[in-house]
Amino acid sequence: MRKDAERNRERLVVAAREVFAEHGLDVALETVAKQAGVSIGTLYNRFPGRVDLVRAAFADRTHTVNELAEHALALPDPWEGFVYFVEQVSRLQASDRGYNDLAARSVPAAHTPTPEPELDEEHVRGYALMTEIIARAHAGGRLRPDFTIEDMAFITWSITRTIETTARVRPDVWRRHLALILDGLQTPAAHPLPEPPMTREEMAVVYRDC
Repeated sequence: MRKDAERNRERLVVAAREVFAEHGLDVALETVAKQAGVSIGTLYNRFPGRVDLVRAAFADRTHTVNELAEHALALPDPWEGFVYFVEQVSRLQASDRGYNDLAARSVPAAHTPTPEPELDEEHVRGYALMTEIIARAHAGGRLRPDFTIEDMAFITWSITRTIETTARVRPDVWRRHLALILDGLQTPAAHPLPEPPMTREEMAVVYRDC
């Protein structure tokens, strides 16, 4: 890639992060091009589709989430580790409207029966870390035993919607919502659930339709 083309690509990635953070993922791509100081044609030359630009803009997020997961596993109390991980990921969502949108739409690596080629090692490692966080919390006795990794999606969807609808009025009220959810996930609060957990195949269909 020529140096000027490389510079344009980097400017577009930086601009996309800023614009998506403020306006969400559905913002007109012309806005991103204008922020980067390039033409819309240049944007499409570097990123043929919106999904390509989104992936480039948030490429570092998976690594950040994995670092949070590793820290959660290093905490001595398994339940506190689970809570830390969920809270910190929710905080990332609350601080970045674009990432909040992405969290509600993107498919975790192991929610698909056959992982797609574009799911790199970081995504696969993230799933393994999240599985370990949940297993550890189960073994510690605080996390209700019928909670599965597929149920993590319901926490994400719930918090993304709360952040989206309340950000302009009470930007931190998602913390209250999350606290209510976490209380309900503890073993003493558990009651038999009316439906079995969703399967990986079902989750794959849901995410494809998002």
